[in-house]
Amino acid sequence: MLFWLLALLFLCAFLWNYKGQLKIADVADKYVFITGCDTGFGNLAARTFDKKGFHVIAACLTESGSAALKAKTSERLHTVLLDVTDPENVKKTAQWVKSHVGEKGLWGLINNAGVLGVLAPTDWLTVDDYREPIEVNLFGLINVTLNMLPLVKKARGRVINVSSIGGRLAFGGGGYTPSKYAVEGFNDSLRRDMKAFGVHVSCIEPGLFKTELADPIKTTEKKLAIWKHLSPDIKQQYGEGYIEKSLHRLKSNTSSVNLDLSLVVGCMDHALTSLFPKTRYIAGKDAKTFWIPLSHMPAVLQDFLLLKQKVELANPKAV
Repeated sequence: MLFWLLALLFLCAFLWNYKGQLKIADVADKYVFITGCDTGFGNLAARTFDKKGFHVIAACLTESGSAALKAKTSERLHTVLLDVTDPENVKKTAQWVKSHVGEKGLWGLINNAGVLGVLAPTDWLTVDDYREPIEVNLFGLINVTLNMLPLVKKARGRVINVSSIGGRLAFGGGGYTPSKYAVEGFNDSLRRDMKAFGVHVSCIEPGLFKTELADPIKTTEKKLAIWKHLSPDIKQQYGEGYIEKSLHRLKSNTSSVNLDLSLVVGCMDHALTSLFPKTRYIAGKDAKTFWIPLSHMPAVLQDFLLLKQKVELANPKAV
């Protein structure tokens, strides 16, 4: 009996793996729109899918990012300047994409653009510190999706939203994790709404990767700028050496940061080209072995493990 049970499990695993390897055909006639292509995941994705033969439309925030990307890709790839927080810019870009793709529609929409914003203790922040990541990571993503969705439905294509392990477990104060939690909710509702149209919706949850988004120097500079304007009471509670100690702790944990951006682009590739794309993709060793497993554990254990990484406050009772 045990033998047949093991054989059945082995067969199921084989069929599941085989199913995941089945790919779509004729990528050469398919259009893909990617946001956030100046650097990082978006830039590598644009170059990768261009090499594969897709017609890539890469949205960049800056002229310099656009020019650098064009210099490394084929004539198939087109760039557009796009600020996802500008509704009129998004609308005009969607109209241009519509005229460019014609009756074929848009096979892939990859919502990759994002910012980290300020990462700092919650009691250091104002509501304005939350606005930028929420505007870019959430409302920008939603606006691009809503404007491009008719083209994706026409092609019965794919929507791929780049979230984060920060959308499953809050690792710091600021607008980044609330924005990513909301992206997860939007992704789930969109996925269910689009099933009837034959549109697949996937969510990618990267761990910590070495990109400009997570530059520790920029993160520290933003913290220092806020620190200068904090009240004397809060400074007394946290202590003058708090930021320096936080930076030292951050540098000591760099071994857990993923360097290979292709891990995320590989997830985009599967979501874009597989006959049976996954609902969620987890990218990065830290995400698979620590963050996502921890997100399923009791809150008391989450708090214990995450608070162990925090710098001890100088005088939290000084209130």
